[in-house]
Amino acid sequence: MTPARAPLAGLAPITVSPAPAVPVDRVDLALLRMLATDARMSQRRMAREAGMSASAVGERLARLERHGVIRRYSVEVDWATLGYPVVVYLTVTAVPGQDLAAVARAIRELPEAQDIMIVTGDMDLLVRLRVRDHIHLRELLLHRVWQTVGVQRTQTFFALGEVEPKENFTAQLIAALKDQLEQPAEEEGSAGSGPVA
Repeated sequence: MTPARAPLAGLAPITVSPAPAVPVDRVDLALLRMLATDARMSQRRMAREAGMSASAVGERLARLERHGVIRRYSVEVDWATLGYPVVVYLTVTAVPGQDLAAVARAIRELPEAQDIMIVTGDMDLLVRLRVRDHIHLRELLLHRVWQTVGVQRTQTFFALGEVEPKENFTAQLIAALKDQLEQPAEEEGSAGSGPVA
C-alpha cells in the first residue's frame, strides 16, 4: 500500500521563496526610487540626477538585478479599457486530504486568474480574477473552477470600486528606507538594524 501524501506537501515548490536581504546604500535606494517613479527612465538621465556616470549607474542596476532586488521592468495595464473591468476575489477551499498544490496549479492556469495567494484560515486560496461581467464569471465558475478536481467550495466577492491607490507605494517605501539610513548612528544602534546597509 502506498502511503498517503500530505495535502500541503507540494506547496513549497509552487510558492515564491523569499530572497535573502541584500545590502543597499543611499545611492542604490535613490536609483530604485527613480525607477519606481518612471521605470522607463534612461540610465543617462538617472546618472545626471544622481551625479554619477551612466556606466556606474548601469553597474549598480546590474548588481541589483543579479541579486533579485529588481525582479523585472513591467507595464501596468488598465484592464477595464481592454474589456475586463470587473475584479472578483475568489476564495477556494480544497477537499480535505486533496493535494492543494495540484488545485493551486489548476487555478493558476485560468487566464482570468491575476493573483493567487495561499492563505491561512477557513479557506486555502485567495484568487483575484479579472472578468468582463457576471455572465463571464458564471461561465468561469461553472465550466472551469467548479470542474477542478479537489475544489470543495468557493466564495466570490465582487469589488465594487477601488480606493485611490497610494501614489507610488514603492517610491514611498524606498524613501522610508533611505530615511532610516540617514538616521544618526546612535539612533540606528538603539533601534536595531534592518536589511539596509
